[in-house]
Amino acid sequence: RCPRKKDSCHPSDVYPPPPNLFAKDMKYSGAILASIALNLLLCGYVAMNMGGSNGLKSTIRAGKIRSALPLRRVTRVHGAYSSHSAAGAAYPMKILIVQNKGGGHGEIGYHLATRLANDGHDVTILGDPATKKESFPFSRYGDLRAQGVTVSYGDPCDPSTFSGMGSFDAVFDNIAKSKDTCKVVADLAKSWGVQNFGYVSSAGMYKPGYVFPMSEKLPVKETAGQKEVENYLNEIGLPWTSFRPQYIYGPLTNKRDYLDYFFDRVVRGRPVPVAGSGQQLVTLTHANDVAGMMAGIIGAGTKPHRQVYNCATDELITVDALIELCAKISGVSTPQIVHYDPKKVKLDKKAFPFRDSHFFVAPNKAKEDFGYKCEHDLVKELKAYYEGYKAIGKDQKEMSFPIDDQILNQVPMYAY
Repeated sequence: RCPRKKDSCHPSDVYPPPPNLFAKDMKYSGAILASIALNLLLCGYVAMNMGGSNGLKSTIRAGKIRSALPLRRVTRVHGAYSSHSAAGAAYPMKILIVQNKGGGHGEIGYHLATRLANDGHDVTILGDPATKKESFPFSRYGDLRAQGVTVSYGDPCDPSTFSGMGSFDAVFDNIAKSKDTCKVVADLAKSWGVQNFGYVSSAGMYKPGYVFPMSEKLPVKETAGQKEVENYLNEIGLPWTSFRPQYIYGPLTNKRDYLDYFFDRVVRGRPVPVAGSGQQLVTLTHANDVAGMMAGIIGAGTKPHRQVYNCATDELITVDALIELCAKISGVSTPQIVHYDPKKVKLDKKAFPFRDSHFFVAPNKAKEDFGYKCEHDLVKELKAYYEGYKAIGKDQKEMSFPIDDQILNQVPMYAY
């Protein structure tokens, strides 16, 4: 039960925050300060020989500081620089992103490529040949090319696709749904001796339960194709890391169900059918935050190897509160919310985009292991999302709601 007000709470309310890991190490503060002072002196020496502080900054981004300070490496994680020991990944790296043609994961590759390129890596993004290049986010791939990202298209299940590409230091697979669809890329990555192999899995593979947030240790559906991929990556001995995102949104998404379901109805003054009480808690995670977690394993050493990380924001919201927020943003004062029991309503197909009970994960493990931080605020991003919704004309588009009508005709007080 959420101990705060009923509409929203933080995952730490139902999932206690980790203990203070630094308190027990305070006795080493003197040694730590001495180490920091030594590094500052060394950085100052490098700066003086490279054109002052501006020279040092550009040198760090270019990865050239390795030759001046061979025992330390500086890499950028989520907008801030973090030091890693020489045992970590080489910097800069040659990185391959294998990207699917759309769906909920479609926008992830765009943001991931942007982040990695900004961090100075040599990035190649390989798109599915069936990609609709005129649709988001693929119509924005010109942005990636302008940043130096190599964009190509080809079948990732055909080894000849990779001829002429050379080897890579790290791979992110954002397309595989089974062993068959990951095997070629995974086997090549093994032959290349990659330092990281990131895989975009799904939090939807967890078995239904009653403990929330769902942790990475909970049982999953063994029949899930994503689990098959994880098993194969482990079997061949790759330094894999699996990310399990949940309910992704973003300005360039081409799977708009999670939020458009509400906007489509409130802007037209229609009732909004909600399966369940409307008090079920969910997380809506920006695609760029998912990409940020994925980028965070580069340079993080071996800690993320052979690990699973739930991918989500650290903000929780109830479904009813989400509807009210969408209504407020779109200028509707009081949305009409209709709750129904999905077990008692007969439908031709499911329409409601969420579950009728709590279903959420938390990013605590990634925070602890490599300093992941959520950067996007739902309220602020929803405003931008709604502007994008209007920009593509969805607020004026003619729509019919046959499934809604089926629901409303089976809820007597709302029949019409």
